[in-house]
Amino acid sequence: MTVTRLAYQYVVLRCVPRPEREEFVNVGVVLHCQATDFLDVSWSVDADRLRALHPSIDVDQVCDALTFTDWVCRGDERGGEAARQSLGQRFGFLKAPRSTVLQPGPVHGGLTGDPARQLEHLRERLVG
Repeated sequence: MTVTRLAYQYVVLRCVPRPEREEFVNVGVVLHCQATDFLDVSWSVDADRLRALHPSIDVDQVCDALTFTDWVCRGDERGGEAARQSLGQRFGFLKAPRSTVLQPGPVHGGLTGDPARQLEHLRERLVG
């Protein structure tokens, strides 16, 4: 049995409560596999870890930003103009550097036979 290996790209989403301190906590992963028209995010927020970096961080605001990322990935109208673009353009929007509390890390790539399973594996390994 031959398993098809598909190329994918992903970015780790980081919560950066105090950019001047260059400290962050990984909170999610966005994975795009062009060959299967797959774009999704998996995230998990550990409020205690975030508060260890910044006691007054608005955890709800971080979760709202991650929910927005969900909407963009799924093409939900609540994701605005970004959600109306092609999957590749949506991934481009989500991987673009920004100076907010939620920032994407560098783009990485790999091969997988199952993009959804790979996304969950990456989230477990890189976010917890």
